[in-house]
Parts: sequence; C-alpha cells; structure tokens
Amino acid sequence: MKEKLGYKEFVTIMALIVSITALSIDMMLPALPDIGGDLGINHPNDAQLVVSSLLFGFGIGQLIFGPLSDCFGRKPIIFTGILIFVLGCFMSVVSTRFELMLAGRFIQGIGASGPRTAIIALVRDLYGGRAMARIMSVIMAVFIFVPAVAPALGQIILVVANWRAIFYILILQSLLTLTWFCIRQPETLHKQDRLPFSLKRILKGFFDVVTNRISVGYTLAAGFMSGGLFAYLNSAQQVFQGVYGLGKEFPVYMAFLSLSLGGASFLNSRIVMRLGMRTLSWRAVTLFVFTGIIYLVVTITQDGHSPLWFMMTCFFISFFCMGIIFGNQNAIAMEPLSHVAGVGAALVGCVSSLLSSFMGMIVGRFFDGTTTPLGIGFVIMGLLTASAMYWADMSPKRL
Repeated sequence: MKEKLGYKEFVTIMALIVSITALSIDMMLPALPDIGGDLGINHPNDAQLVVSSLLFGFGIGQLIFGPLSDCFGRKPIIFTGILIFVLGCFMSVVSTRFELMLAGRFIQGIGASGPRTAIIALVRDLYGGRAMARIMSVIMAVFIFVPAVAPALGQIILVVANWRAIFYILILQSLLTLTWFCIRQPETLHKQDRLPFSLKRILKGFFDVVTNRISVGYTLAAGFMSGGLFAYLNSAQQVFQGVYGLGKEFPVYMAFLSLSLGGASFLNSRIVMRLGMRTLSWRAVTLFVFTGIIYLVVTITQDGHSPLWFMMTCFFISFFCMGIIFGNQNAIAMEPLSHVAGVGAALVGCVSSLLSSFMGMIVGRFFDGTTTPLGIGFVIMGLLTASAMYWADMSPKRL
C-alpha cells in the first residue's frame, strides 16, 4: 500500500488537478479576439461562449462522475476525466468552425468535471468540518496562484505562435499532472467502502442531498457567488482591452486580482479553525455587497467608465471576499454528506457550476462597452448569496 502523502505534496497535487479548469479558461482570454476572427463569429460577445460552453460541460459532467466515484473509487474517475479533457483539447485544436470549437470546449468541461468532483470527495474521505475547510482553502490558494499567471502565459504564446498552441500547453500540463497523481496518490475509497452501481441508490443519494437545507442553501450560495466571478471572466478581455485600452498589459491586472483571491483563501486556511466557516462567510459576503454597491454608484455617476484605479481597488476587495467565501461554502455544503460524498460532490458541484455559468453568461451578454452591467451583476450576485445563506442558516436542517 502506498505511503500517505505529506501535507504539502498532497495540497500541491490536488491544486494542480483542480487548476486544469481555471487554466483552460484563463489562458484562453487573450486569444478570444483571434479565435473569433479565425472562426467567423457574428458578434463580439459571442466569443464569450468559448468560456461558457466549457462551464456548462463542467456542470453537467459532475452528475455523471460523482456517483461513479462512489462505485469505482476516486483515482479511476480522475484518470478518465483528464483523458476526456485532453480529447476535447484536440477537438478544439483542429476546429475550423466556431461550432466545433464550442463542442470541443464542452467536452473539455465534461472531462474537467471528473477530477473536480473526485477531488472534493477525496478530500472529504480524509477530512471533515473546519479541517476540510482549511484544506480546501489551501488548495484554492495554490490553485489560484497558477491561473494568476495564465493570461500572461496565453499572451506570451500568442506572440510566438497562434491560439491553437495554447491547447497543446493545456494537454501537456494535464498529462504531466496526471502522471504525478497516479504515481504518488493512494486511493482513498477502499473497496469495502465502495457502493454498487445502482440507480435506486444514486436517486436515494440525490434525495439525501436535496432534502438537506444546509447543503441546498450553501450550494445555491456558492453558485451565486461564483456567478459573479464568471461574469467577470466572461467580460474581462472586453473590459480591460476595450473599455480601458490596456492592450497586451491586461494579464498583469488579471493576475493582481487573482492573487487577491489566492491570498484570501490562504488567510482563510489560517483563521477558519479559530473563527469558524459561517462567521467568516457572513463577514465576507457583507463586505462584498457593500463594496459592490459603492462601485456601482460611482460607476453610474461616471457613465459606466469609473477610473481604472477605482475599479481595481473595488474588485480587489470583492475578489478577496470571494476567496474567503469559496472554500467555506463548499465545505459547509458537503459537511452533512459524508455518507454520500461522491453523489454529494456531484450534485453540489453540478448545481453551483450550472447556476454560476448561467448567471455569468447572462451578465456577460449584457456587456455594452461599459462596466455598469458587471457592477450590477456583482451586487445582485452578492445579495442572492446572502439570501441563500440566510435561508440555510435560519431554517431546520431538513426540508
């Protein structure tokens, strides 16, 4: 039997696997205009679908991989998912039509959902409660540091090659990470603990999840808060390059905001054991809404073109709040689901991912050459997050 991994190596491998999704989004952002030009899109906002199609596949795939991870273990699901992701990358590389590109991105999302779901279940196998929140926060901190440099890496690739080369880099990173994982990480779901594949059992697991108010409420909260992040990702290239005219410098500004997310996640891992998940989540969402309202008011008075320094300051604070919230919300949603960790991770991940990608796509489609739609989206997502948390915390555990 393999020796249990040390804390640092465990966190690093988990973060690299989870970062596959973020890399496949952030590295593409500088290339969206080139992809749209080469593949003949009809409207500039259509390029955002390169991001949205992956996120929809990512959400749907979790419903498939989650139950399977309870039947076959965590490692086979991670292995299979990454190989499907690589297949989707090859489809995007050879695409000559925008529809084929979107199909490849959808398959990439389905593949990336396997590792994401299995990783959460794997961590839940080993940790619970505040300890799980601590581990997830550290994973999030490391995971965010990697894509913080992804837009800059994508920009560098575009200098020496075309946008198709970005997919080759994603393939290489995925296969190297998969090799490290397969060699070093033991299986955490032992054979005697695996559940037989049964539609009745899967439906029973789904019932246990959807009738638990804490899990449902914090799943919705995670979806709404992530909706704010995906709204930003969908619009980032147009905001930084179109509104503020930053040209090739915009990856630096994105990295700055990403590091705010990562720094907050790391801080959360240091203080969550002392202050608790709910206390930190409520403080963060309150600050998020307050900051969003201030930003929106100033932006409207500036006809949708607030100063860059002001936008970056408000977004830095908002992203810091997101970093505090993300690890805690997922841990709270998963806490009552130890008996159905795979199904639980699937449903929590699927609902939050589909909700966030849908919300992010809607806000992104309203982009009108100003940052006002994004400001409105942040405020609405913050208020919806707080409402879902209140509904979960102030109600009985069971629906």
